[in-house]
Amino acid sequence: MKHQETMLNIHTQPNSLNGYTPDEIGDDHLYTGIETPMKPNAFQLSDEEKKKKIEALFTEIMDVMGLDLTDDSLCGTPKRVAKMYIDEIFSGLNPANKPKIALFDNKYNYNQMLVEKNIQFYSNCEHHFVPIIGKAHIAYVSSGKVIGLSKLNRIVQYYAKRPQVQERFTNQIARHLIDVLGTKDVAVIIDAKHLCVSSRGVKDDSSETLTCYYGGQFNSPEKIVELQNYLR
Repeated sequence: MKHQETMLNIHTQPNSLNGYTPDEIGDDHLYTGIETPMKPNAFQLSDEEKKKKIEALFTEIMDVMGLDLTDDSLCGTPKRVAKMYIDEIFSGLNPANKPKIALFDNKYNYNQMLVEKNIQFYSNCEHHFVPIIGKAHIAYVSSGKVIGLSKLNRIVQYYAKRPQVQERFTNQIARHLIDVLGTKDVAVIIDAKHLCVSSRGVKDDSSETLTCYYGGQFNSPEKIVELQNYLR
């Protein structure tokens, strides 16, 4: 029996927590859809304006925590954090940073699966803003076009550089590849460690989280086994 080809999704109303309060949900996993939740006016401010506001707000956070912002080691921290948020670890929120993709004709007539494995990424959990560290494995079968190998890495990094939920992250990469390559024959596997689990809360440093998307030809037990053999 074929595996069901679907994007993982939980449908909720905007700003709804299915009847629960944030305190009642606690550390439980909440995934509200494939799109990263963004305000309609998310890009009304320029990057420089956002950095100035974040710098001021983080200064206030540090002050509330009792840190001495006149100390030489700390005085530049708010500015560094603001720059890091906008230019680096959350730069994937801005669609202007979406990687430009060029496709090429499959002149080699290679019609088997192409697999790029162990794509290292660093993301951040949207529930606690602490790191998610892991590897992505991507496979596709050409429908007549191929994509440069480095662009697969860039697609992963683009979606990693935003507050994330691993299920959403997996589906966003898959949807992007399906749209770009013009084929449903796409597989995405994410294996990651969540520091919100290992460094706080339950403090389990041994567990890892695995999510996957199988579409088209990969939506069969035989292809899944073949792919898993390549990943060993």
